[in-house]
Amino acid sequence: MSFLASAKRWARTVKRDVVALWIAARDPRVPWYAKATAGAVAAYALSPIDVIPDFIPIIGYLDDLVIVPLGIMAAVQMIPVALMEEFREKAASQAKPVSKAGLAFMILVWIVSAVSLTWMFWPRAA
Repeated sequence: MSFLASAKRWARTVKRDVVALWIAARDPRVPWYAKATAGAVAAYALSPIDVIPDFIPIIGYLDDLVIVPLGIMAAVQMIPVALMEEFREKAASQAKPVSKAGLAFMILVWIVSAVSLTWMFWPRAA
């Protein structure tokens, strides 16, 4: 199997697992701590805004290549195997949702960062 084919298969798996975690975060059979982790990972991954914008060379894709997969692995470990398989089956036939909560959180992070940087570097009168 070529590298490109392998990368495409991995990307489809990650997308499916993000949607499966979104489903898991809403299921009453999932423990609360797994719901919280799954919800946070899904909200971040489905948010149209990243912490590190993709236009920044190299590190812009760091969250997509490292942070999101690590979050998925952590959340999947907390969910019972049988439930995760059920969620993956549902996710395979479901459209990708968009996280408005994730969008709101990322906007808040950017606002807090901008205000903090402005406060830190704004010239102060002596």
